[in-house]
Amino acid sequence: MTIVRHYAEHLRVIGQAIEARDFAVYEIAHLSEWYVIHGIPDETGSVRSKVRHWLRRLRQEAPPQSFTLDLTEIEKLSEAGRARRSTPARLTDLASVSNSLRTIGAYLDAREVKLFQLKKKGLVSVTLWYRDKAGHDRKEERTISSFSQLCVKLCERRRDTQKSSKSQ
Repeated sequence: MTIVRHYAEHLRVIGQAIEARDFAVYEIAHLSEWYVIHGIPDETGSVRSKVRHWLRRLRQEAPPQSFTLDLTEIEKLSEAGRARRSTPARLTDLASVSNSLRTIGAYLDAREVKLFQLKKKGLVSVTLWYRDKAGHDRKEERTISSFSQLCVKLCERRRDTQKSSKSQ
């Protein structure tokens, strides 16, 4: 019996939460019905992130360092995101955290593995810990760009699905 996982959707939502917090480096632990996310905010990023950090300091708020999401929260956030998307045919930002994580999630879904942990270190590398279909624990270190062809295929598939639904 094949277990259906939805890492692509889960990690996309988590990616949006990471983007909102401006985490430059992060790790995601998957614990049954929960995801625990730890991150370090980007202090040297864009002007927008610098202004956001400056405003936080003015309000004397500490930047968030960790948060948790359960599957119910992820589903609610996913539904809210779908409702907000007004132009589904617009170009996808292939470099965004949410899209990168969605692509990695699709990779995990296709391999039918059970995710334990994902760490993004530096600008370009990601480490995945998972259990494969045969029950072996695996660690895989890759560059984020190594998922680029899968990302393009996912975008094409989504575009084709949208075209076919409009023609019906």
